[in-house]
Amino acid sequence: MIRALYSAATGMESEQLNLDVISNNLSNVNTAGFKRSKIEFQDLLYDTVTAPGADQGSGNQLPTGIEVGHGSNPVATARVFTEGELTQTGERLDVAISGDGFFEVQMPDGTLAYTRDGALKTDSTGRITTSDGLPVQSGFQPIPAGTTSVTISPDGTVTTTGASGTQTFQVQLTRFANPGGLQPIGRNLYTQTLASGSPETGDPAADGYGSLQQGYLEMSNVKVVEEMVNMIVAQRAYEVNSKAVQAADEMMQQADNLRR
Repeated sequence: MIRALYSAATGMESEQLNLDVISNNLSNVNTAGFKRSKIEFQDLLYDTVTAPGADQGSGNQLPTGIEVGHGSNPVATARVFTEGELTQTGERLDVAISGDGFFEVQMPDGTLAYTRDGALKTDSTGRITTSDGLPVQSGFQPIPAGTTSVTISPDGTVTTTGASGTQTFQVQLTRFANPGGLQPIGRNLYTQTLASGSPETGDPAADGYGSLQQGYLEMSNVKVVEEMVNMIVAQRAYEVNSKAVQAADEMMQQADNLRR
């Protein structure tokens, strides 16, 4: 009965974390470039009362054993890097990545981060930045003052036209062998880890890299209905684990109340 209390408690703790993940997904349903997370569980250690295949004498063996587990444990909150819907905005510096790839962003300390949020801006010097003012690398060059037209083709060719003439440069994308291993740091940014592998850079719409869609934003890949269903399942799982705690407590109380 004591084991039942602790096993059910691990289930309640696991489902609480599950609800935290679901809530974070729902809170970012309108965040450009956001990728939903899903929690993954494993069962804990088992007490083996009787091992499968144990010798029963006369050459007989037990076909199954008796093993009692100790509950569940969350082992990962995996990012799901499926593509979100592309929403047309008409803004010339809104750029969605359709397919594999990230934009490279320079952090204040000089390190690099990566994002799929294509809501790009320009600062006072014409540099391309994120909404937080962080410079976007990836081959972007400053937009000259007086520019009247900016054209970004699916293959990453950027052409600007203005009083100073026409300027052309090439934008590239970065990808990772295991994007799920990237470390989310907030502000729609990820950083490289040993699990993600080293960054690979290439031209859009070539060698498996995604293409660029000017005037569009990739929205979150969170599906509200799916998250609501997951929330109901988590709530019921939490509830049934709490019932197991209550049942174990009542059984212990009945044992304590036994009289000879």
